[in-house]
Order: sequence, then C-alpha cells, then structure tokens
Amino acid sequence: MSHPVEDDLPNIDFARMQPVETDYLKSGDDPEHPPRILLLYGSLRKRSFSKLVALEAERLLKWHGCETRIFDPRDLPLPDAEEPDHPKVRELRDLAAWSEGMIWVSPERHGAMTGIMKAQIDWIPLSLGAVRPTQGKTLAVMQVSGGSQSFNAINQMRVLGRWMRMVTIPNQSSVAKAFLEFDENDRMKPSAYYNRIVDVVEELVKFTWMVRGRSDYLVDRYSERVEDAAQLSKRVNQRS
Repeated sequence: MSHPVEDDLPNIDFARMQPVETDYLKSGDDPEHPPRILLLYGSLRKRSFSKLVALEAERLLKWHGCETRIFDPRDLPLPDAEEPDHPKVRELRDLAAWSEGMIWVSPERHGAMTGIMKAQIDWIPLSLGAVRPTQGKTLAVMQVSGGSQSFNAINQMRVLGRWMRMVTIPNQSSVAKAFLEFDENDRMKPSAYYNRIVDVVEELVKFTWMVRGRSDYLVDRYSERVEDAAQLSKRVNQRS
C-alpha cells in the first residue's frame, strides 16, 4: 500500500526518489525534530502560480519528513505603515523565528520580484534585540514567469538572502510560462520544471539538516564578539 503523501505526488518516480540520509548530515547538537520550513509566495491573485509552486514544494517537503508552514500575505500592511505588533506582522515574524529554513517563491513583474514578496521580506527584521531571526537559516529561491524564462527575481532574492545572512542553497528554480505548467486541478504537470523543483527541495532539506545544529558556530564572528548585545541592538534597530 502506498503512503498517503506519495499518493499526492503523481509525478514522482519513487524508485528514483531518495530519502535524505540524515545521520550522515546532522550534527551532534541536532535538535532532533523534523526540519521546520517556512514558505513565502508573492502574489494575491486568486490563481497565484507562485502559491501553486509553494504548495508543490510543500508536498515534497512533507515527503522528506519536514514540518511546514505557508504564510498568507493577504492583509499584510506595507512596511512601516503599521507598528510591528500588527497581527499579520506578528504572525510572519513568529513564523520566521520558528523556521529553520525557508522557500521564497515570487512572480517576476517588470523584471523584478513583486512588491508583495519584498514587503514580506522587509517585515522580517535583521535583529530583534540580540536575536537575528534569519541568520544561519537555510533558504531556497524560486520564481514563476508569465513569459520566457528569466532569473531576475531569483537573483534579487539571493541578494536579500545574503544580506539577511541566510545560507542560500546553490540550486534554484525558474518556471517559464507558468500558466501552461498547471492542469485544471491546479497541479503541476510533469516537466523538467517540476523535476527542478524536486531537486531544489531535496537540496534544501539536505542543507537544513547539515546546518541547523551548527548554525550558531557557522555565523559566529569576531566583530560581534567585541560588540555587546545593547550596542548591537542600538545599531541594527535604528530608524532611518
């Protein structure tokens, strides 16, 4: 009898699908719970292809044994238009703190990621006191396009991931003419684009297992060892 998760992955050849060898990757300080992955998408359309890609990625993450959350950006205010205690802002920040890795999926609009995608990232602070919600966490980036294949949104998100000191994995996904890649049930059709998403998810899971128990050491830096928490908070939380 097949596994219920496998029943929801009709495009997968499970004879060639390999579970991640966690014992090979995890550290001695591994927290011993399923990897926690937050997925963000960048469109509010009723049929949002970035959301559909995020849902496909979530199904694959669950096959790999991950715990997932998808943030709905609807009703998220523009950055600085509300205080950080706004319910949607608190929800997003709590999810960022909960996560050990993220997947960002944005449409490309006017040669860039959408404002909806950027607003979500902008609401995640670089620091809350002496705690950095994104530092040392893993990140995978994907985009969907209405036309020919492009990598502009992906490249921008990579810059943001680096700025937020995330471990952005080498692999990535760009789905061209996304409106042709989904069936009437909003499931992705078999294709090289779908296979790339499978690759990206598998790589993210591997990197998350490898990094999460070592992240404190990997991001430890001399400059911050000579700067106390109060100085750090004052420097990174100043308003422009």
